[in-house]
Amino acid sequence: MIVSWNWLKEYVRLDMPVEELGNRLMMAGLNLESIDDVEGDIAIDLEVTSNRPDCLCHLGVARETAALFERDWTAPNPQPATRGTDIAQAAKVAVEAPDLCPLYTARLVRGVKIAPSPLWMQRRLKTLGIRPINNVVDVTNYVLMECSQPLHAFDFDKLQGGQVVVRRSRAGEKITAIDQKVYELSADMCVIADAQRPVAIAGVMGGFDTEIGNGTRNVLIEAADFASMSVRATARKLNLHSDSSYRFERGIDRSQVDWASRRCAQLILETAGGELAPGVLIAGDAHPQPRPAITLRLAQIPRVLGIDIPRGEVERILRVLGLQQHPTSKPGEVLFVPPSWRRDLSREIDLIEEAARVHGYDKIPEDATVPLTVSTVTPQDRLCERLTQSLIGAGFFEAVTLTFVDEPLNALVRPWTQQEPLRVEHSSRQRTNILRQSLVPSLLAARRQNECQGTLNAQLFEIARVFLAAEPGNPQTEPKVLSAVSGRSFHELKGVVEQLLDTVNHQARLEANPAEGPWFQPGRGAELRVNEQRLGWIGEISHEVRQALSLHDPASFFEIDLGVLEPLLQLSPPYKPIPEFPPIHRDINFVLDDAVSYRELSEVIRSAAGTLLEEVDFSSQYRGPQIPADKKSYVVRLQYRAPDRTLTSEEVDSIQQKVIAACVAQLAAQHR
Repeated sequence: MIVSWNWLKEYVRLDMPVEELGNRLMMAGLNLESIDDVEGDIAIDLEVTSNRPDCLCHLGVARETAALFERDWTAPNPQPATRGTDIAQAAKVAVEAPDLCPLYTARLVRGVKIAPSPLWMQRRLKTLGIRPINNVVDVTNYVLMECSQPLHAFDFDKLQGGQVVVRRSRAGEKITAIDQKVYELSADMCVIADAQRPVAIAGVMGGFDTEIGNGTRNVLIEAADFASMSVRATARKLNLHSDSSYRFERGIDRSQVDWASRRCAQLILETAGGELAPGVLIAGDAHPQPRPAITLRLAQIPRVLGIDIPRGEVERILRVLGLQQHPTSKPGEVLFVPPSWRRDLSREIDLIEEAARVHGYDKIPEDATVPLTVSTVTPQDRLCERLTQSLIGAGFFEAVTLTFVDEPLNALVRPWTQQEPLRVEHSSRQRTNILRQSLVPSLLAARRQNECQGTLNAQLFEIARVFLAAEPGNPQTEPKVLSAVSGRSFHELKGVVEQLLDTVNHQARLEANPAEGPWFQPGRGAELRVNEQRLGWIGEISHEVRQALSLHDPASFFEIDLGVLEPLLQLSPPYKPIPEFPPIHRDINFVLDDAVSYRELSEVIRSAAGTLLEEVDFSSQYRGPQIPADKKSYVVRLQYRAPDRTLTSEEVDSIQQKVIAACVAQLAAQHR
């Protein structure tokens, strides 16, 4: 951003050497690139960071200068006189793509006379490196550099039907821009059109057919707010960049759109004559949402900076930067609302930074004492680290997928909820605008990509948050989960989960209760529970989901809630002696009513078997022609072990008979 010394003096008193001004601005965050003499003026070249678009203009730099040197500053108050018939009788404005253009305004100046702009305006534009063209075009560039609001002037008589329509481009449309090059437009681009054709590329560049020329008599002034992501994408795709697109990409102050439009109209009347039609055409929301107030605890300033800044100085700095102070009853605190042009101010630390940079970083001594806070590793950090290392040891690779997915992908696997997913309405998220409800679909898509590249059976896992709509009795809407996909069978993957649980808490016991869902192969899905709480889900991916993702090989997954595991974490695992005596295994097969769950069967077996039963493992489930339609068969493997001796077959057989009798009596089971 090049600033004219003579121009800047219109807004703030400059009685210091230009070198001092440049140095103070640099210390305040606007890096000084150069200071050059230009035909009786001085050009100050400043590097403005992307978070400070408010300083891409003379008024913004004047505001900074006033704060740094404790000066008053003033801005013009344009109130152009109007005459003639209202603009609404001559022109119409419509916005068909409000997501790409939240606000569009238009004013009409009739009877202008195109000529060179005044010498004072030409000199100022030349100081900034801008070539003067004519009085109307120069005014739009002048106001842009004055307040950072891009403007465009149309030859109103060349707009078909007197209409201005802000819409998405249509297939096959082309436009000849002011640079006299033809650009092919795509459907995701925003254009300004009249009744028949595009006449400007919104936020980037105007069209050649409606540009201001020597024969122009009536001028339509455009002042608008275009979506920054849309402008950035269009400029990159067309490889067409301008001062306007540069500012729209970084975000403009919507509350200043009307000021810029009035200022432009005023200067056109002064330099090109004519009459300003009464009224202004407005499409969209001209009043942005008010910013929330930020509380600044004054005690935080010495804690962060190592020095104390007096309360009065802090309040003065923030007020002169445009923040509005609100009363607060809490001692030691001040309350400020950031202005609309400072989007970068949203937290307490931002206000501390503002106070520090204007007060002067050079006033902070090198030996300032700043208290250090030792960072701690949280239980969740330890849990994630332990699970990650265990999965890596089991042959899995950690993946990182996007938080946003498209709706078809999200719908493939979402075991946690059947509520509608949360959507983000933004021009940059026209397709992938769903906040994921599960990590599994993204991991399966990554597995498919690996298959396409010749990496078969990629075993992937991810630890991240999912986003669920609030439900009655379930306030947790953003749980952190662990998900994994593999080509292993249900039982192999269940063994991985059991090993993970063992690394967290050796005493915790995992239960797998059969579950159904369109993402599970029939009879190959289960709900995981631990300590009577739902831990998550496990199962083999259904043929339909595999087909939707074009997965060639079978796949299975598990997804568990880390919020359930965290309270179980044992930071120092208890000692468990290595068994001295061998186990004895017995398989047992029961035919049960369809309504009897595996969990019920497992509880009855454990209760009947007593303390010598060490493990109960689910082996298989069967439904088929060999058993009645309302029945199912479970095969369960039991592991017995005594801590002080080797068990005999007779002892185990006796316990087995007790187990069978209990299952027959309590569950009406049939032993096969």
